[in-house]
Amino acid sequence: MSRTATAYIGIGSNLGDRRDLIRQAIDALNAEDGVTVVAESELYETDPVGTEPVGDPLQPDYLNGAVAVETLLSPQQLLGELLRIERELGRTRAAPNAPRTIDLDLLLWGDRVIDEEALRVPHPRMHERWFVLKPLADIAPDVRHPTLDLTVHELLGRLPR
Repeated sequence: MSRTATAYIGIGSNLGDRRDLIRQAIDALNAEDGVTVVAESELYETDPVGTEPVGDPLQPDYLNGAVAVETLLSPQQLLGELLRIERELGRTRAAPNAPRTIDLDLLLWGDRVIDEEALRVPHPRMHERWFVLKPLADIAPDVRHPTLDLTVHELLGRLPR
């Protein structure tokens, strides 16, 4: 018998109708067999990160959020579904940190640590990013980062806005 796991997914968009694309991504995720969205964060508008200069006027601002899912899928299967949804919603991977219609990142998978070529959980930079931690704190403030042993709320408190 399969057991469910709780996973947390970061969601962002900075091209097109950002709010609608995020809604479509959440709906597609919830429609997937073996996946149920159980919590959704607020959406936050943020500057692009990883661009020079920061807040590059040539790149639109992001809307960022997070969802919690209960899933019967393995982490690798869930990642495959996230990538499929991204493709269906027009995501292309032209260059690192390029603008995107949708970005779905597997942030946490219970208390597991996964270090594979195609999948790293917890997300390797989540603890450095306000735009990840703030929405995640809306839905999971007391969840602990499995390698840093700090809660999402504690990690968020260490970051400047």
